[in-house]
Amino acid sequence: MASPSVVSFALLVFLISLQLIKIAGDCEFDNYYYNHDDDRCGRIPIKVTDEDRIEFAQNLEYLEAEFFLYGARGEGLDSYDPELAKGGPPPIGGQKANLDPLTHRMIEEFAYQEVGHLRAIDNYTGGIPRPLLDIRRQTFAKLFDKAVGYPLDPPFNPYKNTINYLLASYAIPYVGLVGYVGTIPNLKYYCSKRLVAGLLGVESGQDAVIRGYLYRKAYEKVEPYDITVVQFTNYISMLRNELAKCGIKDEGLIVPLQLGAENRTTSNVLSANTYSLSYARTPPEILRIVYGTGNEHKPGGFYPKGGNGKIARAYLSEYY
Repeated sequence: MASPSVVSFALLVFLISLQLIKIAGDCEFDNYYYNHDDDRCGRIPIKVTDEDRIEFAQNLEYLEAEFFLYGARGEGLDSYDPELAKGGPPPIGGQKANLDPLTHRMIEEFAYQEVGHLRAIDNYTGGIPRPLLDIRRQTFAKLFDKAVGYPLDPPFNPYKNTINYLLASYAIPYVGLVGYVGTIPNLKYYCSKRLVAGLLGVESGQDAVIRGYLYRKAYEKVEPYDITVVQFTNYISMLRNELAKCGIKDEGLIVPLQLGAENRTTSNVLSANTYSLSYARTPPEILRIVYGTGNEHKPGGFYPKGGNGKIARAYLSEYY
């Protein structure tokens, strides 16, 4: 029989382990990520695997890949590597953007990075077919009209020039970034976490480069509108918060002092929460944003027929 001291030590170790589990599962900063009392913000209503979660993110990777490829090259994934589309339909309306040489080089690099992301996800999960994507200038025009609250005249054209294209780009990679931040805590396996951490790192870098470039132009007017770059970013961020329905998880380039890092700056080159940690979003929040409908069950926007994969299709099955 074990001695009392051995039993006491074992009991102590057990109690400590329980406390560590509690700490690990109840992070002090969790409230800045999720509203656990609201099913709209924190839970997926079906049982999913790591692969399902990563394939959900592939919907965003397809959008970024096509938008950047067309913007830089004037042609999309079907011209570069059609097998990566996995039989999915070609996107609607992509075109080459009128970019300055430096931005062109940057966007072309982003495009190839997104292709690499698609390969990485395919290698790990088998991947999903490319969903139907709508990247026409009219789709962006509707988004920007909704963001500013009235029809812009002339309609916003993301492919017209460098600043327009970067403002349009501001509207896309950040959504994938916060999605990855929200995904990692829910992944079970090390290899899944390693993959998504790698994807998150590059998505974060792309978003930082885009925001940094726009920040340099913050107070310049976007011709021919009487709207500055920073106003456009604020409008887009506010719209995404409104569509997602789960509080402030998106901020423009200039914020009130109380939202700046340590409440000491109004500059907001990197969007982050009270602890200067990246915000996180869940799949329904992301679908509400990229569909442009504020409803994860109702497709539209960049995804006129909705996303692919188990998670996205589960929400669509409740609508149709």
